[in-house]
Amino acid sequence: MTTGTAALREQALREQRYRILVTGYAVSSYGTFLNMVALNLYVYAVTGRALAVGVFMAVRLGAGFVAGLVAGSVLARWSAKGVMFWVNVAQAAALLLLVVAPDGLHTVSLFVVSAVVGFSGTVFMVALRSSIPEIVGDDRKTWANSFMVSGRSLAMVAGFASSGVVVSLLGYTAAFLVDMASFLVCAITVAFLPLALSPVGKESGETTAGDAGTKGGFLSRFMALGAVPALALMVLLRGVDALGSSSHNAALPVYSTEIDADNPAVFVSVFWCVWALGNILVQQVLQRYTKRTGRSVGALGFGLGTIAMSGAFILAFAGLPWAATIVIALLAGAADGLTEVSYTSHLQTLPGTVRTHAFGTSATVENLGFGVGMIVVAAALDSFTALSVVGVAHGVAIAVALVFVVRVLRQRGAREVVPAGEGSSGSQKGAGDAGPARGGRRDGAEVSGG
Repeated sequence: MTTGTAALREQALREQRYRILVTGYAVSSYGTFLNMVALNLYVYAVTGRALAVGVFMAVRLGAGFVAGLVAGSVLARWSAKGVMFWVNVAQAAALLLLVVAPDGLHTVSLFVVSAVVGFSGTVFMVALRSSIPEIVGDDRKTWANSFMVSGRSLAMVAGFASSGVVVSLLGYTAAFLVDMASFLVCAITVAFLPLALSPVGKESGETTAGDAGTKGGFLSRFMALGAVPALALMVLLRGVDALGSSSHNAALPVYSTEIDADNPAVFVSVFWCVWALGNILVQQVLQRYTKRTGRSVGALGFGLGTIAMSGAFILAFAGLPWAATIVIALLAGAADGLTEVSYTSHLQTLPGTVRTHAFGTSATVENLGFGVGMIVVAAALDSFTALSVVGVAHGVAIAVALVFVVRVLRQRGAREVVPAGEGSSGSQKGAGDAGPARGGRRDGAEVSGG
């Protein structure tokens, strides 16, 4: 009884510290979304060229792309807690540099900020997502992922909603200082983590995948990930999903202007607020589902959620009445939240070092998909309607998601057909059926073989 009580208290402490961490992450996310508006406006104000805004975004995405490539190796050498702390400090320092830089160095400072924020933000997310099983435990990772996504969704709405007020009333410097403070708050909450997290995979003597990723370079890392059934297709779908996301992000201002040229910001603001509400609501459903059943939605939920999300975003540009569009935005947010949690939870079932490299590779693919998508979509919107551009981009995501869903269902069917004579004992059969991704059913996240 005493041991059980101590374990419950330890788990409660872990979850309390994780809530503090996510609060800090939400604060820093608020600053990030605030500055997504403020920095883009400031780049244009300083340079006077729209091309500079595009280059600024390209630098940020490029830095995130590189960060995804090296994040696994970084986390194999240094503790996740230390990495999360220092990347937040680095972002705060970059913003301070921007504030104190003399007039002649403002342009250079802007691109330094872009690179540091793009790189550090990606490394932070890889470290956080891959470390959640160690922070709160395997059985609480779905709750932890849902809590994290909810915090970020709220921060996104608050950041976008307040950006115009902050910049217009307080100025650019105030916006940069708010963002700097938000990163310092996040760094402080990281320092309160109850665990001095060791480099992923080192705590239990794992060496194969991590050492391959660190010593053998990128080729060895990708070969290690290739041993995981269906993971390559899953990460590919995530990248195609990012390309689809670039289409609706670029097309929303265009479509909103077509609806109401005098007040184009109204549709965009309402759409994203309702989207965030749907995202938050689905997290509550997921948490209750996991608590009641002991299962997470897994890979199948990710595939089906991607289909629903892409379909909803296509319908959002179909010129439907406001009431219908609001419902569609709510569904899009809910499906987006479902895919985020199911994808993250599924990758977290991987062993330590493979898990870290999987998140790093995923970040690289996502940044590539979003970056390429922004370029292609921006060019396409000059010649085609918003509906056709978004329809093609998200249509590709739906097609890949259908292939992925079929693959997952076939894998499940193959595992359920057990030849006579195999799994003769009840315990063996239970072990074969048990799997972390679905709380009793495997769907391809675990490494095959011993």
